[in-house]
Amino acid sequence: MFSKGCEYGIKAIIYIATQSLEGKRVKIGDVVENSGSPEAFTGKVLGALTKHNIVHSLTGPHGGFYIDPGRMKRITASDIVFAIDGDSVYNGCGLGLSQCSNTRPCPMHDKFAKVRTELKRMLETTTVYDLAIGLKSGKTILMR
Repeated sequence: MFSKGCEYGIKAIIYIATQSLEGKRVKIGDVVENSGSPEAFTGKVLGALTKHNIVHSLTGPHGGFYIDPGRMKRITASDIVFAIDGDSVYNGCGLGLSQCSNTRPCPMHDKFAKVRTELKRMLETTTVYDLAIGLKSGKTILMR
């Protein structure tokens, strides 16, 4: 459902958030190692997330990527998805047809619209803080 870039971005943000909760900034190599994402792709994705003010970065020996812990409860999974993939996950045909619409629906249109609506609700109500706490507590995993 998400692009590979979006998957990498979500995993990177979760890892950065867990470290930010401990007051740490992380280098891109740490993000790659702990999220299982390829380095070049991770750099590109983190650039987009920085541009959208989701993650911050500082250069220098004490630099790295971080998220202000106070903002984690306001940044949603939907913000991350939008920064990387735009709103394509909420629009478009489930079968990839360019002419699918409410007036000329594909065979899956109505059922897919319901799934898309529920996905949007879930992404809009899930915060980066929620995801980070799940990982820190051991209830969730980030890598296989």
